[in-house]
Amino acid sequence: MQMRLIAAGTRMPAWVNAAFADYAARLRGDYRLELTEIALGDRAGGDVRRAIDAEGKRMLAAAGEKSLVVALQVGGKALATEQLATWLEQRARDGDSPVFCIGGPDGLAADVDARARLRWSLSALTLPHGLARVVVAEALYRAVTVIKGLPYHRS
Repeated sequence: MQMRLIAAGTRMPAWVNAAFADYAARLRGDYRLELTEIALGDRAGGDVRRAIDAEGKRMLAAAGEKSLVVALQVGGKALATEQLATWLEQRARDGDSPVFCIGGPDGLAADVDARARLRWSLSALTLPHGLARVVVAEALYRAVTVIKGLPYHRS
């Protein structure tokens, strides 16, 4: 299964890029993860809504029409590792390729949220967007180790 993370923002600290790359490299074979960065919308003049909408359009274009969109939202559904593993296994059986979407500093576009088949909350906390990338990658890696019966996750 090819999983993709589409994230608004292109200038992440080196530690974010290194940590994401580490977990993505561990995901090979049946479950793979790649990152697509979307440029932030222009916030000049304070038109935040237009910036968010532009990010959403770019995000959905990158996702493609047939992708299974997952919106990362603070108010989304919290999933335990085992629940995420079960969800991923079902998507693999169905032939879906999930696309996980992280919005920019002002949130995720309403169009992306509306298209989502799952709204996933990593935490009740609002996380910095770079850290959210790393948490998503680690959570997916951990879920895949559960699927494969590897010893990384301990219940």
